[in-house]
Amino acid sequence: MEKTANIITLTAGAVVEVKAIMQGKQLDNALLRVGVQSGGCTGMTYQLKFETEVNPDDLSFEVEGVRVTVDEKSAPYLTGMTLDFSRDLVGGGFKFINPNAKQSCGCGESFSA
Repeated sequence: MEKTANIITLTAGAVVEVKAIMQGKQLDNALLRVGVQSGGCTGMTYQLKFETEVNPDDLSFEVEGVRVTVDEKSAPYLTGMTLDFSRDLVGGGFKFINPNAKQSCGCGESFSA
């Protein structure tokens, strides 16, 4: 896996949750793919998924033992973003704190840049 500078930051809570999911699903060799795609209320939605392969145009890095990859097309929209995780009863889950988002929907899962 070719490494680049970290495009996004994962908080301690996000790192713990990603590792817990990977362990629970026995994804020992997986990496976390973070990306964006067209859709949602405001134009783009965030994607989080686990994969085992890195594509040639991916930008990859590691955060506290979590291997992360971002495709080249998503990188401009995600650079500087922080991925957080909260166990709050209301509004808990992964949170995308993105300085590139000019507008976000109420649920925080889509944005426009």
